[in-house]
Amino acid sequence: MFDRPDILLLATADWDHPLWTNKQHVACSLSALGHRVLYIESLGMRTIQPTGRDWYRVWKRLRRALQSPRQVRPRIWICSPLVCPGVTKGLLCQFNRWLLNATLWWMRIRLGFRRPWLWTYSPLTLKFLDPEQFSLCVYHAVDAVQEQPGMPRGDIERQERLLCAAVDQVFVTSPELRRQLTPVSRRLRFDPNVVDQGHFATAMALKKEDLPIDLTEIPEPRVGFIGAISTYKLDVALVAAIARAHPSLNFVFIGPQGEGEMTTDLSLWMDRPNIHLLGPRPYHELPGYCAGFHCGWLPLQRNAYTQAMFPMKFFEYLAAGLPVVATSIDSLQDFQSVAWLCEPELDEFSKALLGCIQGEGPARSTRLALARQHTYTARMERMMQTLRDGGLL
Repeated sequence: MFDRPDILLLATADWDHPLWTNKQHVACSLSALGHRVLYIESLGMRTIQPTGRDWYRVWKRLRRALQSPRQVRPRIWICSPLVCPGVTKGLLCQFNRWLLNATLWWMRIRLGFRRPWLWTYSPLTLKFLDPEQFSLCVYHAVDAVQEQPGMPRGDIERQERLLCAAVDQVFVTSPELRRQLTPVSRRLRFDPNVVDQGHFATAMALKKEDLPIDLTEIPEPRVGFIGAISTYKLDVALVAAIARAHPSLNFVFIGPQGEGEMTTDLSLWMDRPNIHLLGPRPYHELPGYCAGFHCGWLPLQRNAYTQAMFPMKFFEYLAAGLPVVATSIDSLQDFQSVAWLCEPELDEFSKALLGCIQGEGPARSTRLALARQHTYTARMERMMQTLRDGGLL
């Protein structure tokens, strides 16, 4: 027998995605508390497109389904369920539900999970799972998923409302998500995104000779972005204008292109020799890239998706010792004392970036102190205390 309840974590991202987010980190935090976690990889809310990227994901899922459950860390196993992605209605949806439940029934028996908790990130959870089979249900809302391209918007919104009413506790990571979901939730707590502080803080101990070779080939000063490079999030036109106005600055982008969006168009960047697209890099290498940046930036659009998000890179940049320049979105308003928050306009971003390069702005000690307060360990402790205060533990 185990002292802590076992947990099924229903994710919306695969475990080995190059950009780790709440799902993987929360699984690790729960494991560190002594819980055994079965991490269920994305069921796929978006319809499969006839592209090489999507067919590769299908092939990888088929291969991994035969290996499930596979253990990746102490007390963490991965389930790669075989389902038809992007199906939310009709007989195929019912078949997906049966197939997923059969898979989880077998894995729970194999791992010895009995009456586990459900910790879910999918607003479509009720399409696939019955909350009554779990001893505790938590919904952790971290994005306005329905605002992503190609998502079944109406279905997601309806299902999310039903889910919030059905689960024992809702956690949200942005003020806008709190505004949207409070009226339909029994219990809700707002707690912003946080950072793997110890991991990104290693950037400050690195020397020039420790930097990745591909980064050292790019002249200084370097302005860095780490994350998904998609036009529904990034202001592509603004980035192009800034790069054109400041040819002496080099803008480095690390991350997959077109994540969650098949129509990402970066043609405005292609004639700019000071924009460098390095592609995705493994998570353990990211501090090395941060160590070679002069500042980290978040040149975001203002739209329904970004106004409901809390960019994880904000605290990751701070933890790495970097000054931050970001579009002034709703979730960052409480952090104006540690970052340059700008209107998405050329003049404001230019002034902020040049100020960072010249060493102006909030003191590094102030930035680091805030990052140390926003860690996964501290947030998980607050989450568990919320569950205790609600009489759920």
